[in-house]
Amino acid sequence: MTSKNVDIAREYFQAVQKGDLVKVGELLDEEIVWHQPGANQFSGERKGRDAVFAMLGGMMEASQGSFAIDTIHALMGNGDMVAASIHFAGRREDASMSMDGVDVLRLKDGKIVEMWLFSGDQTAEDAFWGQ
Repeated sequence: MTSKNVDIAREYFQAVQKGDLVKVGELLDEEIVWHQPGANQFSGERKGRDAVFAMLGGMMEASQGSFAIDTIHALMGNGDMVAASIHFAGRREDASMSMDGVDVLRLKDGKIVEMWLFSGDQTAEDAFWGQ
């Protein structure tokens, strides 16, 4: 299962990079649990695909459409878990951020059922997103 899960994670990140929200929605389980780090307006746990899409939409609005995962450094699998070493960035009129991060995905039956995100500079990310 590990290599299949890595392939699904790769498909997910490529869809995110292309802005293919239909594909992203197909890969996220309807009951996904998403753990967003930090102490900012988007931090906390989201339950369900609709809640995750609402949060991501808010991030796009807050970043004036610029928030993006621009690089996928590596995908590493271990059973039903995949770790992704990534780089992400965003900017708006008065602020910008650019940093590495790690996303950890748990998969079941070909769907992403849980996601944990880790920021390379949580203080800078919190300042960018604000309260």
